[in-house]
Amino acid sequence: MIGRDKIAFLHHDAYYRDLSHLPLEERALTNFDHPNALETELLIEHVNQLKQNKIVNLPIYDFKTHSRTKETFVEEPRKVIVVEGILIFAEPELLKLLDVKIFVDTADDIRFIRRLDRDIKERGRTVESVIKQYYDTVRPMHMEFVEPSKRNADLIVPEGGYNRIAIEMITSHIHKCLTHNHE
Repeated sequence: MIGRDKIAFLHHDAYYRDLSHLPLEERALTNFDHPNALETELLIEHVNQLKQNKIVNLPIYDFKTHSRTKETFVEEPRKVIVVEGILIFAEPELLKLLDVKIFVDTADDIRFIRRLDRDIKERGRTVESVIKQYYDTVRPMHMEFVEPSKRNADLIVPEGGYNRIAIEMITSHIHKCLTHNHE
């Protein structure tokens, strides 16, 4: 059985740079959809530490205040490390550390609806602010970084999480990694 106790999860979103040194109004003006908004070098360091069988303290990001919390999440080394995020394939140094690269391709309208729903419910945003951000940064950065970076994937999964066959293949591969000595 594949479970949380067998897989280390690293979410690129947790690695947004801490902007607590800036006034809140200035933080909100940051382009969070550009790779420079993320401290990918720390993510790379954490992946390397997990591969060396070391425990890491993952940052926890507060999207309402655009800053990191003082708390961290302790992640223990596991046989399988999943690194998740829309900009990870745009990072050449991170790509070198990934054994299998899977790009989940989801239609533009579905991505926008999911973002709108998430940002309103979880991040206290307004419909107007989400739409403005989408036009100003989300869509342009997607076209500049995310869309071209999917060519770095080993597998592109169409239909997002609804592609049953792709999910079964991925699950089977992870299960194989967990049950065999995988380098």
